Amino acid sequence: MSAVRVTGLGVVAPNGVGVQAYWAATLAGKSGIDRIRRFDCSQYPVTLAGEVAGFDPAEHVPSRLMAETSTMSHLAFAAAAEALADAGAEPTELPEYEMGVVTANSTGGVEFGQRELEVLWSTGPKNMSAYMSIAWFYAATSGQLSIRHKLRGHCGVLVADQAGGLDALGHARRVLGQAQSLVLAGGTESAMSPAGLVSQIPTGRLTTADDPGRAFLPFSPDATGHVLGEGGAILVLETEEGARGRGVRQDHGSVLGYASTFDPRPGSGRPPALEAAARGALADAGLEPGDVDVVFADAAGVPDLDRAEAEAITAVFGPRGVPVTAPKTLTGRLSAGAGPLDVVTALLSCRDGVIPPTANVTALAPGCDVDLVRGEPRTARELRTALVLARGYGGFNSALVVRGPESTTEHAS
Repeated sequence: MSAVRVTGLGVVAPNGVGVQAYWAATLAGKSGIDRIRRFDCSQYPVTLAGEVAGFDPAEHVPSRLMAETSTMSHLAFAAAAEALADAGAEPTELPEYEMGVVTANSTGGVEFGQRELEVLWSTGPKNMSAYMSIAWFYAATSGQLSIRHKLRGHCGVLVADQAGGLDALGHARRVLGQAQSLVLAGGTESAMSPAGLVSQIPTGRLTTADDPGRAFLPFSPDATGHVLGEGGAILVLETEEGARGRGVRQDHGSVLGYASTFDPRPGSGRPPALEAAARGALADAGLEPGDVDVVFADAAGVPDLDRAEAEAITAVFGPRGVPVTAPKTLTGRLSAGAGPLDVVTALLSCRDGVIPPTANVTALAPGCDVDLVRGEPRTARELRTALVLARGYGGFNSALVVRGPESTTEHAS
């Protein structure tokens, strides 16, 4: 498949709302992880999360839609509006059936659903919102973005936990070769309710640490799990012909390759399939491992999963063969929002020639001998191509290869 251009970026993250705020915070090492404030977490073993602070839905969502949609969709509305504005794309001026939307989500509008179920049990069914039937659904965001921006082409949703966000971008790239010239793609997530938290505690992958600075430590000997986060990113992807037809001269880069795999059955003796996903994405892009300048890691923060990822990276690139980073240590794992946010970060890194560090990790665990960028951002003279990795609970693996803009003169900060 041919590369597609990334012409617009939109971000809503725990450490910054908007691309510029997020990027500045990430380079400065500003964390969005803190004690949960959305509800009383004192009775739960998990007390930390990456919540999007300072986000007022009323500034981004029409009043009519506020009652019809959940937080996951509110975050997507803001990110999509920023991405379209960044791309200089006005959907009403473009062929409506040649524009689509593909998003990913893994927890749905769980806080909306919990609230309405509480209404059901406390006051009866007559007081429940009629929108309970749709607002919680994984596909609600794709549908609402399609309606709001009159994107009447291909519309879809992917559900694969953190891997799903990369799957959405890979799927968008695929449909861009099928009579679509522009696709809004990415993912946003919000599970900031008791039900959303409790549903993930049984996985055993959430840390119970209470110090925000020592909670999410992937590849570290002190790793105890990851921190839940909300937010994500939406991107505008376009064909070369479509972007040229709109007069787009400068973009954020290109999506070159994508692949996904599924881990074999536990106990089968077969290795995890993350390495195969990475190699598949490189093959799809027509690249060799030596062409990759940085890897943005999945970064589970779970010791055995960290070792497995480090082994996969080493198998592809050789011992300490490529810089590796996981800036999601400043936001928490955003489930389906994580992959798209990593892609945005990778493109900004290539644009500015700097790799943001993996915050708070001071030492590498045994078996995790990768060239992990730590401490301070690392400048790189040659930083053009990035590999982004993501895994989802249950065995999903995805990999995406992106290349930064050909010219950085209009973007350099």
